[in-house]
Amino acid sequence: MRFLYILLCGLLPFSVFAQQTSAARTDLEKRRQSIMESIRETQAALEQTKQNKNATLAQLRALQSKLAERQKLIANINAEINDINQSIRSSSQEITGLKQNLEVLKVRYAQSVRFAYKNRSSYNMVAFLFSADDFNEAVRRLKYLKKYRDYRKEQAEQIRVTQAKIEKKLGILNTEKSKKDVLRTAEEQQKFVIQKETSEKDQVVRALKGREKELSREIEKNRKAARQVDAAIQKVIQQEIALARKKAEEEEKRRREEEQRKALAAANSNTGGISVNTGSGLRPANGEVGSAGSAPRSGSSSRSGGTGNVVASSSAPSRSVPKSTASFINNMTPEATALSNGFENNRGRLPWPVEKGFISQGFGTYKHPIEEKVTLENYGIDITTNPGSSIRSVFDGVVTNVFFVAGRNWNVIVSHGAYFTIYSGLVNVGVKKDQRVSTKTPIGTIGPNEEGNTVLNFQIWKVGKNNATSKVDPAQWIAR
Repeated sequence: MRFLYILLCGLLPFSVFAQQTSAARTDLEKRRQSIMESIRETQAALEQTKQNKNATLAQLRALQSKLAERQKLIANINAEINDINQSIRSSSQEITGLKQNLEVLKVRYAQSVRFAYKNRSSYNMVAFLFSADDFNEAVRRLKYLKKYRDYRKEQAEQIRVTQAKIEKKLGILNTEKSKKDVLRTAEEQQKFVIQKETSEKDQVVRALKGREKELSREIEKNRKAARQVDAAIQKVIQQEIALARKKAEEEEKRRREEEQRKALAAANSNTGGISVNTGSGLRPANGEVGSAGSAPRSGSSSRSGGTGNVVASSSAPSRSVPKSTASFINNMTPEATALSNGFENNRGRLPWPVEKGFISQGFGTYKHPIEEKVTLENYGIDITTNPGSSIRSVFDGVVTNVFFVAGRNWNVIVSHGAYFTIYSGLVNVGVKKDQRVSTKTPIGTIGPNEEGNTVLNFQIWKVGKNNATSKVDPAQWIAR
């Protein structure tokens, strides 16, 4: 029994490691399936762009995106292979340990069998019992013989359990080796496809090289449209900042008036029924109007600065309303603050603004795929999807503006407290200004632009404490 306990303690770390390895393997397999799904979606979009007889930038971007996804897939396959190699090493070590334990068990069992064979005579057993000095010792000897018999049975059982574990581990080891072979084959296939698609991409690049003037016009046109959208977003956000400040000022004014009214009411009750006014005179409780210079009645008190007017006490109870400041964040309502916090807490878990699609151009500056000397900047991410796809809000919020820009079609801005999401390139819009939307609420549809590409430009803007606006990478916010 003691040996079995030691054996289990020795195998426990291997069991914990196996569970951790299994979880990591599951994550890698899910990631591989996700990458393969993204490749299929990119291929579908590529087939759409191929309907255009002339090579297009969308076709080139789709090919580049697919190549990048295949590189990710190969890296993921290599990670899976490394994980399997580690599992194989662990299983091999465990099998070696089990075999060593099995040899020890067999040796000890053989010793027990030899001892039993030498002392197999029933006369020896009886003599062993009756040679005891007293009855208690005879009982102890009988228990010893029983424990010895049970120990032999336990040894035999340990041998059977260990052999079964070895067989099971060998089966797992063979399965892992088979998986490794399958992944190696998949890796080689992906490398072959990459070579083929790289050749296809180079062919598209050569075709586009002859359209430099046309591409230059497109670049300038897109830059102009991007500047118009950017200016419109800036204007809307500044309007929201000013509106929030105005509302906060109005709320603060109303709060102060409420505090003053309560203070006057309290002063009125303290003057024995005389209502104290901040105007030109005092009005007694019986309705008679006194002059501004009338003395207060007996028992009343005056806390004015010599004019007979009562100043509101600073100790009067006040509501928990934020005071108006220059900061947009401080001027937000509790509802807007909660919305902003909820948006921020869902970083990396926000749903995609489209049901299916792939990121054809990432966030930030990048070189033009053909005009390499030209540096462009993407304020968001470009998501290529199918024509007619529904565009949806990524979080609860309020539509703050809907506007049209030539070259970018319809644009929708949704406010989420201190965060704003922008959906650019819509051909139809299904929401209006000041409309409340929920997560995944359809806000419009996407269609081919002037270049024949179905691309949504999705942006996320943030307003900081000093009212400075900044653009963040949406790829870091949506679920991957």
